[in-house]
Amino acid sequence: HPRRLQPASLFVFGCTQFCQPGGWRLSRERKAPTFFTVVLTDIDSDRHYCSCLTFYEAEVNLQGSKSIEADGDEDEEAEEDGLIQPAQVFAPKSLILVSRLDYPEIFRGCLGLIYTVHIDSLSFPLESLVANLFAFQVPVAGGSQKLFSLGAGDRQLIQTPLNDTLPITCKSVGLLFQQLGIQNVLSLFCAVLTEHKVLFHSTSYQRLEEACRALEALMFPLKYSYPYIPILPSRLLEVLSSPTPFIIGVHSMFQTEIQDLLDVIIADLDGGTIKIPECIHLSPLPEPLLHQTQTSLSLVLHPDLEIADNAFPPPRTAASNPKLLDKEVRAVFLRLFAQLFQGYRSCLQLIRIHSEPVIHFHKTAFLGQRGLIENDFLTKVLDGMAFAGFVSERGPPYRACDLFDELVALDTDIFKEEEASPAKLQKHIRAFSEQLYRNENPNPHMAFQKVPRPSEGSHMRVHQVPFPLLDDEHVEKMLQEGVAKHSSAPASTRPERKCVVPAGPPVVSIMGKSGSVFNSARRLEVVRSCISFIFDNKTLETEKALPAALRALKSKAARHCLTEELSLHVQQNRAILDHQQFDHIIRLMNCALQDCSSSEEYTVAAAVLPLSTAFYRKLAAGVNQFAYTCIQDHPIWTNQQFWEATFYSEVQSQIRALYLNTPQGKDCITVRLKDAGPEAAAGGAEEHTAMALAAMQLRSWPGLSKEKQHELVKNEESTVFSQAIHYASLMVYLLIPLDTSKIKLLRSAPVADWESGSNSIVTNSIAGSVAESFDTESGFEDSENSDVANSVVRFVARFIDKVCTESGVTQDHIKSLHSMIPGIVAMQMEALEAVHRESRRLPPIQKPKILRPALLPGEELVSEGLRVVLDPDGREEATGGLSGGPHILPAEGALFLTTYRIIFKGTPHDQLVGEQAVIRAFPIATLTKDKKISIQNQLQQNMQEGLQLRSASFQLIKVAFDEEVSSEMVEIFRKHLQRIRYPQSIFSSFAFAAGQTAPQLNLPKQKERNTGFRTLSKTLVKGAKRAG
Repeated sequence: HPRRLQPASLFVFGCTQFCQPGGWRLSRERKAPTFFTVVLTDIDSDRHYCSCLTFYEAEVNLQGSKSIEADGDEDEEAEEDGLIQPAQVFAPKSLILVSRLDYPEIFRGCLGLIYTVHIDSLSFPLESLVANLFAFQVPVAGGSQKLFSLGAGDRQLIQTPLNDTLPITCKSVGLLFQQLGIQNVLSLFCAVLTEHKVLFHSTSYQRLEEACRALEALMFPLKYSYPYIPILPSRLLEVLSSPTPFIIGVHSMFQTEIQDLLDVIIADLDGGTIKIPECIHLSPLPEPLLHQTQTSLSLVLHPDLEIADNAFPPPRTAASNPKLLDKEVRAVFLRLFAQLFQGYRSCLQLIRIHSEPVIHFHKTAFLGQRGLIENDFLTKVLDGMAFAGFVSERGPPYRACDLFDELVALDTDIFKEEEASPAKLQKHIRAFSEQLYRNENPNPHMAFQKVPRPSEGSHMRVHQVPFPLLDDEHVEKMLQEGVAKHSSAPASTRPERKCVVPAGPPVVSIMGKSGSVFNSARRLEVVRSCISFIFDNKTLETEKALPAALRALKSKAARHCLTEELSLHVQQNRAILDHQQFDHIIRLMNCALQDCSSSEEYTVAAAVLPLSTAFYRKLAAGVNQFAYTCIQDHPIWTNQQFWEATFYSEVQSQIRALYLNTPQGKDCITVRLKDAGPEAAAGGAEEHTAMALAAMQLRSWPGLSKEKQHELVKNEESTVFSQAIHYASLMVYLLIPLDTSKIKLLRSAPVADWESGSNSIVTNSIAGSVAESFDTESGFEDSENSDVANSVVRFVARFIDKVCTESGVTQDHIKSLHSMIPGIVAMQMEALEAVHRESRRLPPIQKPKILRPALLPGEELVSEGLRVVLDPDGREEATGGLSGGPHILPAEGALFLTTYRIIFKGTPHDQLVGEQAVIRAFPIATLTKDKKISIQNQLQQNMQEGLQLRSASFQLIKVAFDEEVSSEMVEIFRKHLQRIRYPQSIFSSFAFAAGQTAPQLNLPKQKERNTGFRTLSKTLVKGAKRAG
């Protein structure tokens, strides 16, 4: 290679290992020349395509050595006769061409020509061929073609693709499906997208390279960002034990070395099988996309399947061109991504426009609206590095567009029509495959090409001249002459065509539009009337309507209606509430936060956030209690991702407002509205999205003066900064508890404890967010004020760091924000002390009287009733669900423990149900499991300790303890329960001890918390003895 090359394309050292991936080995026979391409990635993630042509030459120094040792006499005789023995040991020699450009067939032709000139001793100097190769200027992308010659009687054509963002696959994708089959390739596709390790093995290096290329091409529009090594040399096999995902290919000779890899999916290209280890759970594509993709692939790859059963099959049709078949398969995967990411642009959050666009993707909103919040596959894809790259590359609204942008902007109805009609589907796939084919072969009329090949059997010739060393200086001189010739010609550059990216349709659920609930209008009416009763101070009507309103909030529309109605009251300056109104509003807010599914918890919490800082009640002169102090028990407030997504949504609306109010923005809108007509003019300004405004701004940016550009950047930066201050305050409000001794959310609890409560409010996100939120040494054990303050400061500081760095806020501003946070926290804690003090003076809420259960003969109470709420346990009965009937649950009452049973007795919370007693009980001996849970108290709408008791008699008691019941009382209750469930002697069980009349046991009251088992058992045994 020439000495003076561009630094960017310096010869990659270490190539020698990759030219002979199986190791440099001598051979006993002359092998035919081989060619394959190795892909090398440098430290800057740039790829170098290393084309290797390997041939074998006689190794002079080793000839005949073994045969002389074996039988020296014969050789000596042969030499005396003057005969030269044919060579017996051959060494490989490789010609390597390293380039940043990916033109494997061109490089195969060039290296083949150099080898041909050498092996057939053609009268062309090798130096001039090499110099001509380096001096040739490759045309720019955009479908241009150019003829060139290395000066050895050859005529070659180089053709660039129309769009270099689309992968070039030739026929490698079709070949991969031919080797492995539809199901196996889909498994590998899902594995790569969900960041698993994939390893190919084959006896052909070229097939390995093509398989890796094909798998990566199927990922388009995503780009693979982990190690990608299509051919791994034997010396580097330890790379397979790396912890990162990868796509790697190895020769089948190393099969034994790769069998022990536990977390790698291994694909055998020659045998057509894949092996998925037991420890890997592969997330499949979501339905119905999986079935649709399988059907489409079958249609493309096995077109004769449809007519296989026909009594009179049509005459055989010509097989599809392999290159066209390859593009049809890719078109199926392109459609799959368009359906998978349908509506993704509506979930992009624009944070900055100038000087570079900064765009964030709202994952939770997207998954929720797609109806895939629980889907493992899409969640992993959206969390992956490839998707992060996709957002940063395809997020900006004004850029060069390609085939995917066109496809993802199609209306969802088009896809539905195609699913119903295979003929339409096939037509659409063909149309897209032709576009992909035209991208690789833009000029249908190919110019005549001629590349001399070595004469037949030339590599088997007995006497061959070794490949000579090239004269560096001679090549350098000729290269300079060639470059000088070309330098006079202007360098052709193709300007990048930018356009406004089509927004496409809004996000639609993957299963189509879900049918609305038949009584949703009635539910909304219930919520609206309840809110109007509250604000009109109609106490009696409120008490009656509230349980129904709380039940109605289980529907999504009702939660949305609640936040809208409350914000209307805020706008009407009705935010100051009396104590009763305040309690009712808090219960509604808590219920909305509690009932929302994980798919929409961000939306509901974001809507409640401004309301919580608006509604308040006056406790004393100058002491106001805001609603946020009573809704802090929800784990969503400690979810860093929630705060980020909500902050970015707010910033987007502020940036939109910033540009809507500028004269330039108004002019743009006016021009557009004139074109659109008078109807659109009325609501046009409101509908103008942030993305559309950003596209206009990006288009006009290059033409602005430096001062104007600087001013725009500064305005945007200060908008983000002011929002960051606002959100730091909001976070402090919601994270600092009213009573600092009862800090719950930011306590560094072990993750398992959070997960154990997953049957109630605690969503899957909380375990992660709590674990991530604070370092394990956040020191909450003693729950002192300083610990609360420190943990909140740390949490807010982490949020500020992340969002401000991503949004391009200056370092000075970030520092000033950091210095403000402790002050905000200290002021809030000081203000809350007064609020807490005054709130404790409020009269307690009246609670219903505890009803004592009727006991059986011989049955006695072991503990007095603990005040609880009996929660619905998932069964339809008694909750007025689909089966109808009164809403008996939730019921307020108490949990009793007797010598024979566990009994709940209480009354329904809903006053309209009536005053009948609600009793649920089962014998202690049938108890199979008691589980301590963290549960939402349905009535007080806050997190409480709870118990879930399961019985062998198919009963389940799921209760939330009242706040007056302490943890110690619950523990004593559980200890008593265990002692009676597993008595020391069978004779102390109820069946034996209860037959006689025993005096009332003097068991400890609730206040005597340190009662031991010994006291209890003694009393039981004494009672039995007296009776006997």
